[in-house]
Amino acid sequence: MTEQRREQRDARGPGDGGQGAVERGGRAASAEEARAWEALVATARRTVSDGLVVGTSGNVSVRVGDTVLVTPSGVPYDRLTADDVTGVDLAGRQVLGDLVPTSEVPMHLAVHRTTDAGAVVHTHAVHATAVSILLPELPLVHYMAGALGGPVRVAEYATYGTEELAANMLRALAGRTGCLLQNHGALTYGATLDQAYDRMAQLEWMCRLWLTASSVPGRTPALLTEEQAAQAAERLRGYGQRT
Repeated sequence: MTEQRREQRDARGPGDGGQGAVERGGRAASAEEARAWEALVATARRTVSDGLVVGTSGNVSVRVGDTVLVTPSGVPYDRLTADDVTGVDLAGRQVLGDLVPTSEVPMHLAVHRTTDAGAVVHTHAVHATAVSILLPELPLVHYMAGALGGPVRVAEYATYGTEELAANMLRALAGRTGCLLQNHGALTYGATLDQAYDRMAQLEWMCRLWLTASSVPGRTPALLTEEQAAQAAERLRGYGQRT
């Protein structure tokens, strides 16, 4: 952090008397946004600790009303604090923070504008990226593909941070909650940060499983049918505890 930024933060003061709101980007973050930011930072740090991200090579977003909180560009997640809350509106205008938002804002906003996503996770996970280089679609190697809506497609390559990449991603996401990005990485979304993260972890695991099984000399991996994946998806909807 630069001395100038320290002085700017000191001049702003502690916020709204303990409610967690921080004066940034022309308005104060609400208490709900402050809580969402804390959860977003925890999820971003988890992508690093679980090996899905190296350095700052991924990004996370969470929607609060018409504001999308996003990780800032090029800032290591372990350095982010409550004062770094960064957010844009659905048109991409920055409404919170003085850090530059992730370069992948177009991709995140495309998901938030066209789906019921509450959160989006994007990584450059090794096995997912490897599959994106090799195949047009991740084969149905495991029934957990059903949790993502079926066979996971690979979005055609486009330069990162562009509207072209966002458009390619949306085509690959049709009827899915996750996709691979050719020679780039992977993206998943969910109703919550936990769900979006869990889908990313499952996608990376399935890619690793495919690469492992397909590397055995003289053997061809057995695959599920789309009907079998759909049956699994139906059962997965009722999985877990009821509250």
